[in-house]
Amino acid sequence: NAALAHYSPSNGSSRKLSVDEMYLSDTGGQYLCVALSADPLSTAQPPHPLPTPPAQAYTRVLMGNIDLSRLVFPPNTAGRTVESFARRALWDVGLNYGHGTGHGIGNFLSVHEWPVGFQSNNVPLAAGMFTSIEPGYYRDGEFGIRIEDVALVVEAQTKSREKPFLTFEVVSLVPYDRNLIDLSLLSPEQIRYLNTYYETIRARVGPELQRQRLEEEYRWLQRNTEP
Repeated sequence: NAALAHYSPSNGSSRKLSVDEMYLSDTGGQYLCVALSADPLSTAQPPHPLPTPPAQAYTRVLMGNIDLSRLVFPPNTAGRTVESFARRALWDVGLNYGHGTGHGIGNFLSVHEWPVGFQSNNVPLAAGMFTSIEPGYYRDGEFGIRIEDVALVVEAQTKSREKPFLTFEVVSLVPYDRNLIDLSLLSPEQIRYLNTYYETIRARVGPELQRQRLEEEYRWLQRNTEP
């Protein structure tokens, strides 16, 4: 049922979940705490199963997510000018998505908070703005994919002495699904970005889990942020 963006379940259309298909939960809620399930991987299973067509699509959505997140761009750049970076990996193989690439986020306010985002009517990006970065891919009748991060617009570290350029800092700090990543599709730069991101997750989230004595959750985090 995740093959449709903004799908709403009903008693007549809902299906039972199984372990051999993807499940997309794209809710509009904001939570003080999110509980993750137990690690679905057992030690008897290979850590990286052979990629499937959904995994290849997931990887290309992730590539677009990374390419936009690590982009360095001039100040006062409009979001619509750079949003194609989130689509390029999908475009390369003739795929696309029909929804927006991201939007501003209110703190316990609107799910889509005006006026930040990547649409033609959004304001130029500036340091201090928060936006979602959320490329996806939906195949009718089969599956849906959405990777949604929350990012802060920050000044980029460049060698130029002119007016500082900008980039994004992802602040949601959640690992991506390792079972669905086809490493053969990723560039060395994308892999380096992932590893740096995972180091950040470990450094910022790991100590808090230990402080709260959440040992099972801490072990889950360590496994899912390995290089």
